Amino acid sequence: MRELKIGDVTITSIVERDGPWRTPETMFPDYDPEVGKKYLAEMDPEVFDPVSGKMVITYQTFVVRTPHHVILVDTCTGEDKGYPEPWNFPKQPWMDGLAANGLGVEDIDYVFCTHLHIDHCGWNTKLVDGRWVPTFPKAKYIFHKREYAYWEAAAKQSDDPRDNVWKMNCLPVVEAGQALLVDDDFSLDDTVTLTPTPGHSPCHCCVNISSGGMRASVTGDMMHHALQCREPGWSTVFDTDPLQAAASRRSFLGLVADTSTLILPIHFPSPTLGRIEADGERFHYRFIRS
Repeated sequence: MRELKIGDVTITSIVERDGPWRTPETMFPDYDPEVGKKYLAEMDPEVFDPVSGKMVITYQTFVVRTPHHVILVDTCTGEDKGYPEPWNFPKQPWMDGLAANGLGVEDIDYVFCTHLHIDHCGWNTKLVDGRWVPTFPKAKYIFHKREYAYWEAAAKQSDDPRDNVWKMNCLPVVEAGQALLVDDDFSLDDTVTLTPTPGHSPCHCCVNISSGGMRASVTGDMMHHALQCREPGWSTVFDTDPLQAAASRRSFLGLVADTSTLILPIHFPSPTLGRIEADGERFHYRFIRS
């Protein structure tokens, strides 16, 4: 993604992984192949690979520079987490991306997580002498307090290895005294605010960046693919509450449609940045290319 200017704020991205990932049929339980085929034929070629039949899905972190702070929004899957294929991404692309932004781990002031799934909080921590410690030693990490509580409870009640995400990526941050557990009304210097969009996870939030009369919103997993603009009811197999996720998506898209709000979806491929255009009860995602 090219550098984006929002008033006094600049936004860039660090890509951990991109390319064809999942078929729509395996991603969306309510997917209609005939309807989907029609939509995909009308969409930008970046979003779908016809050879593999898979949607193109990107994993990225947004780097937000304000006049006062350097902020990361979502931190991909990280390193040394022991995830099975296909989640065991190599660590070097993300670290190279951080360096390409002229940053080291000590330069980060804040880390926001839209939610606490494995591919949005992975670089929160790193393994040092067999212990998980915060990757960014000077940063405050911002977690929605009820999202954090949900995954804390899940980890304590489950033997499922997937619940180790909280133990690896979140608990060490709290134990180090670097966490801020916040509610829906949190704001940082009037530049960064939250929009609750629950459903994909219990307290998923979009992260809004405002400056100079401009506004952008990092949408996390509120939507994974442009197909969900055409069919907001197509929730994913990863959603905690598919009906609530669909309701949050419809509400959010309706609020930003045909406005100047710039949209930054974590999983949309380059050029990533876009706007929402209303089409009756549906929507279009329009990439911004210049």
